[in-house]
Amino acid sequence: MHSHELLKEVLKKVSAKEISADMGLSLSLIYKWAEPPATETGSGAQNPLDRIEQLLKITNDPRIAQWVCERAGGFFITNPKHKPHDYSLIPSTNSIVQEFADMLGVIATAAADNQVSLAEAKAIRRRWEDLKSVTEGFVHHCEEGNFAALKEDARSRDLPKP
Repeated sequence: MHSHELLKEVLKKVSAKEISADMGLSLSLIYKWAEPPATETGSGAQNPLDRIEQLLKITNDPRIAQWVCERAGGFFITNPKHKPHDYSLIPSTNSIVQEFADMLGVIATAAADNQVSLAEAKAIRRRWEDLKSVTEGFVHHCEEGNFAALKEDARSRDLPKP
């Protein structure tokens, strides 16, 4: 789906007038966001979604996507790279179990004194994000039957953590 198509759908639920007023932008600009861009023989204007995409491409920094996802109450996980098939699941499942154990270790250490500091909370969050990424990668590879990528992902996680 193109960004202008998504925005067109959004405007069916939230009025362009409301968005215009809340953002301090002209009503015509909001409507132009929901039209195909001029490069596609439309008369639309570059919308915020296009600009976010452009920023992601320029910076190649996934923290931007993560920030947007957090604001929406979610989490960003990159799709794993495609690799040739191999059918070795054990290292991958072991990797998920190890990530979970590591996260529990961080939690246990933080909670040992019956309180969790801000630094400890950040460490827990980091381990939790790692676990979600590893698990999402596993599920994605399984859905594709791409078990070689699972094996490679497991190998790459055997490197020491910072």
